[in-house]
Amino acid sequence: MAKIIKCIIIDDEPPAIKVLETFIGKTRDLELLASSTDALEGLELIKKLKPDLVFLDIQMPELTGIQLSKMIGDSTNIIFTTAYAQFAVEGFQVNAVDYLLKPVAFPRFIEAVEKLKRKFSSEINTEILQSEDYFFVKTDGKNRFQKVKLDDILYAESIKNYVVIHTEKEQLVTYNTLKKIQQSLPEEHFIKIHKSYIVALNKIQKTDNFEVWVNNKDLPLGDTYRSEFFRKVNAKKL
Repeated sequence: MAKIIKCIIIDDEPPAIKVLETFIGKTRDLELLASSTDALEGLELIKKLKPDLVFLDIQMPELTGIQLSKMIGDSTNIIFTTAYAQFAVEGFQVNAVDYLLKPVAFPRFIEAVEKLKRKFSSEINTEILQSEDYFFVKTDGKNRFQKVKLDDILYAESIKNYVVIHTEKEQLVTYNTLKKIQQSLPEEHFIKIHKSYIVALNKIQKTDNFEVWVNNKDLPLGDTYRSEFFRKVNAKKL
């Protein structure tokens, strides 16, 4: 199954937003989460919704797209949009996926999206090989892949540039990001409880407002993730 790319549009021109909304609606594997004409509001949407991709205008009042992109961080992909071609170089300096010049043509839009899809495909093929109930993850620098059954996972822990996958039998260390691991886990069975932790819902022993216990280890429950965590927990309450 192809990955659904979740998108946000941030542009101070409503007509430009409308064009991108129409293009997203016509494009397979894209899902629009939200749009905003305000850069600061857009930043809050990114923090809250955690999109895979942001279509970001460069020239905006109060906060430019370039400034905003530096606040977002590297985990969110950006395709810049602008009416001024001279900003292309600056856009690529912040590691944008692509740069769309207004008025944006649909074929050029598709070209940019396909570039992101190739990036996702490359990441999955080189680091995680996935099936319905297991995946293979690279655990060393020799192209050696370790099979990880989803039912065996207790939790995943991010430590700098690595992720430690904790199971009942072992700990697997992979040079990866927690976001990529999360993309390989079914949302109905796993949940992020902290910027550094994802846990298996059926392996949780107990919880309170600040901690989650898994395999007799207490893990922190972050403020950002508390509401969604308890929404899922409450769905299982008697």
